[in-house]
Amino acid sequence: MSPTDLLVPTYTHMLQTLAGLLEKARQQCSDSEAEALLAQRLAPDMLPLSAQLRFACLQAQEAVFRLSGQMLPEDLEQLGQEGHNAGERSGSMIEAQTRIGDALSFLGSLEPGAFDGTEDRRVILELPGGPTFDMTGQDYVRDWALPQFYFHVVTAYAILRSRGIEIGKADYVPHMFNHLSVVRTFGTTRGVDQRSV
Repeated sequence: MSPTDLLVPTYTHMLQTLAGLLEKARQQCSDSEAEALLAQRLAPDMLPLSAQLRFACLQAQEAVFRLSGQMLPEDLEQLGQEGHNAGERSGSMIEAQTRIGDALSFLGSLEPGAFDGTEDRRVILELPGGPTFDMTGQDYVRDWALPQFYFHVVTAYAILRSRGIEIGKADYVPHMFNHLSVVRTFGTTRGVDQRSV
């Protein structure tokens, strides 16, 4: 599978998931409670929900530029800074949904095969104030781009769940229902209820 065919649908599905999770939170809370969720953390030394959302949006776009050998645009650099400073300014649910929408629009604008053939390209990843990693495009996708992205998506899910938002696995992988088939259980045929997944 090419990097484009792997990353673009994965990022798209999971960013849509994040948008859906935030919408569920908004439906279950007052406006002020929903906004307060953005400052919540899983642990005192972890970044808040607003940072997890920003970093998920950043990761989904950053991979395209790194694999293509391009510098990150200024707006993505700023998004990363906002993520690191999210403890000081959480932003709003509308801003979070807008960031997710912007990331989805960016992914949707990519040409088919936009960064195919980058598996052997050298990717240098310098972390702020820390180590530098030197790897191939394939290593970058497998060992950094996907794990980092999923970390932020899962952490966002966990923060919402830990704060009493009623979400479940079906809310985390709603794209799987596109693949739903009829299942056989104890000799009978039935569809699968989303709530039971």
